[in-house]
Amino acid sequence: MNQTFMKERRILPLVLSMSLPMVISMAVNSLYNIVDSFFVAKISEDAMTALSLVFPIQNLVNAVTIGFAIGINAVIAYFLGAKQEHKANEAATQGIVCNFLHGILLTVGCIAGMPLFLRMFTENQTVLDMGLRYARIVLLFSVVISMAVSFEKIFQSVGKMKVSMFSMMVGCVSNILLDPVLIFGLGPAPRLGIEGAAIATGLGQIFSLAVYLLIYMFRPMGVRIQLRGFAMNKGLLLRLYSIGIPAALNMALPSVLISALNGILAAYGQVYVLVLGVYYKLQTFLYLSANGIIQGIRPLVGYNYGAGEYRRVRRIYTTSLTLIMAIMAVGTVLCLLFPQSLMGLFTGNRETLAIGAAALRIISLGFVVSAVSVTASGTLEGLSQGMPSLVISLCRYILVIIPAAFVLSRVCGARGVWYAFVISELLTAAAAGLIYRRVSHRTMKI
Repeated sequence: MNQTFMKERRILPLVLSMSLPMVISMAVNSLYNIVDSFFVAKISEDAMTALSLVFPIQNLVNAVTIGFAIGINAVIAYFLGAKQEHKANEAATQGIVCNFLHGILLTVGCIAGMPLFLRMFTENQTVLDMGLRYARIVLLFSVVISMAVSFEKIFQSVGKMKVSMFSMMVGCVSNILLDPVLIFGLGPAPRLGIEGAAIATGLGQIFSLAVYLLIYMFRPMGVRIQLRGFAMNKGLLLRLYSIGIPAALNMALPSVLISALNGILAAYGQVYVLVLGVYYKLQTFLYLSANGIIQGIRPLVGYNYGAGEYRRVRRIYTTSLTLIMAIMAVGTVLCLLFPQSLMGLFTGNRETLAIGAAALRIISLGFVVSAVSVTASGTLEGLSQGMPSLVISLCRYILVIIPAAFVLSRVCGARGVWYAFVISELLTAAAAGLIYRRVSHRTMKI
């Protein structure tokens, strides 16, 4: 398969053609997250709180498996750009095997540690029971997730973004359709409550993986997975993990952040924990759409970097930054104008609506500037620069926001946590701009 279009087509049409399928699939995925939460909220507010507390562990599973798959994606794209197809095949094979093992370890570890994790944030026995019932089912599908995201990134590395879009949409749409059926017992299905939400999520992931496998078997993509005669290549393994580990940590950091903020907010009442959980459901529409653009440009950056087309890499970065800023601007306007309507998707409690609306208005002030750190981090991953990307994420999710949230909460109460989001985005954007400029000059002399 010929991937030279990645270094030949005009930048804006190329970025859009690679990114729009992923933006659409991310938007559908965001819709699934919101619809899933909408149906769970119909069970009870305790059920929604339980889902919010389990979310960081679900995000951890995604972080490890997707993060390593980003390493697979970057390495394959680089070797294709450098015209070393046999090494691209080897990277795909070795990456699949490693991520399968990651899925097994995550299943065992997360299920075993879930009771202790949940007790750190709630003493409400109903919330604890619902959280455990949901988590013990949904975490059984960790291996399925690890395989699906590996194939997703492999298909993306060769420019087949529509395959990723179709597969993800199949999983999300089936999940949306199964949610009310299994939660409320529609038709012949039994009423399973929160367990039904977990089963629907798992089945959606299975359907998504099945699509990837069928397309891989019947429509060759240019990169082959060759398990016969497979042997680990230590040099390639080191390269995969040198990108994959920082990328996984990048994605795991939001889980650490949410857990830390839950701990701070719990002192002011469970309603603030619920508001934070709802905010993270809502912001997926923005940041997963932005992530769709990042997913689209990673193989472009890697391919052009491998081919020595450094000026195109810089133009891909600036084009993507502009697009992501536009998405964030739309999100800011919506949160400022319609905060109560957005919160009302998940709760009818007047106190929760008021607290949530105030939170959205404050947090949204940092959306547009966050585009700098999001774009810089994703571009650096495409350049196989995992550690600088990790530094940006550490600033955004740990080093600034958690201390700021702790201090400001002591001064302004729970509202101080919302102000910490804005401060973190401003300071991290400044740091990200400097880091990207320094690394790009060092690696590409531009």
